[in-house]
Amino acid sequence: MMEVYLDYAATSYRKPEEVFLAMNDFLHNHNANPGRGGYERSLQASRMILEARDTIGHFFGSEKSEYVVFTLNVTMALNMAILGLVSEGDHILISSLEHNAVYRPLYALAQEEKITYDVIPCFDDGTTDPDVFLKCLRNNTKMVVLSHASNVFGTIFPLRDIAHLAKERGIMVVVDAAQTAGVLPLSMDNIDVLAFTGHKHLLGPTGTGGFVLSKEAVLRMRPVLRGGTGSLSHQAEQPIFMPDKFESGTLNTMGIMGLKAGIEFIERVTQKSIRSKEKQLTERLLQGLSSIKKVRIYGPKTSKDRVGTVAFNMDGVDNGELCYVLDKQYHIMGRPGLHCSPLAHQALGTFPEGAIRFSLGYYSTMEEIDYTLTSLANIVKKLQV
Repeated sequence: MMEVYLDYAATSYRKPEEVFLAMNDFLHNHNANPGRGGYERSLQASRMILEARDTIGHFFGSEKSEYVVFTLNVTMALNMAILGLVSEGDHILISSLEHNAVYRPLYALAQEEKITYDVIPCFDDGTTDPDVFLKCLRNNTKMVVLSHASNVFGTIFPLRDIAHLAKERGIMVVVDAAQTAGVLPLSMDNIDVLAFTGHKHLLGPTGTGGFVLSKEAVLRMRPVLRGGTGSLSHQAEQPIFMPDKFESGTLNTMGIMGLKAGIEFIERVTQKSIRSKEKQLTERLLQGLSSIKKVRIYGPKTSKDRVGTVAFNMDGVDNGELCYVLDKQYHIMGRPGLHCSPLAHQALGTFPEGAIRFSLGYYSTMEEIDYTLTSLANIVKKLQV
């Protein structure tokens, strides 16, 4: 029986062989703490981190490689950006489809009466008109935080248009690129903080991620973490130069080597070919699901306006139970529930029950999609729903 992994929006199950080799090489041949010693092996580790920072900076179009900051994941990066940029009395705008990595820190600040925030409304398919963004602005709107694509419905946000409108008005732009980095081209044009995670479509390991800053964000953003940097150890204050201003403690150097290898693999394969394959697979999945009795698909109707993430429900069937059957009887791995994004489910009417999410990745195949669709059709036939 075929085994099908359809949870790439959570993490990429398969990785390029180069990722394992790079991590193994560091652990076996260079395993020392970068920036913490004057001996050759530590200096070697520091140079490897610099090379990784250069690779990631170039990949995202950073003005300077030192504007790339490593964190453990995109949630940590978004929290550091939000908490480091907001000031008391600020008004923040977020999209209707935000992950809890954005929603929870802002909700906490609002509960403490430090800031206010509003949610930009979306249409029934999760898409957003940039003009709606303008209608949500206030005189004290200081920042907009946006997911480039929904982790639930796959909807691609009109990032370029809204970032342009925001920067024209002096509003800081923070982008959650968790679902698009490695699939859709990204640059720092009109973006102040681009937060990314390594373990999804960048094909790296868990425990890696970070953010890229604009020059303005470098100057304005306050450090949330403070501690050992390996630099200016004599002073009590956190260093103000980059990247030490935001990197405290030992980095996951082995993981960062894997992330660098994942990005280099993507650059060889090209994002254009990755996106083309993703669209073909997504289109097949959408067409197949739409032909199955009582299946309701959420989000954009075609692959053009979404990444390879598709959420659906089957009338009369609990999505958690359906996912269990798919896993235990057919070895198909999807994800039910609310996907850490209650705002998105509220916006598209699937709250509180949630939905099943299938998400594709670079290593997904057309055979896996066809097998999944056949399996779902068999379940419908057995249940007679």
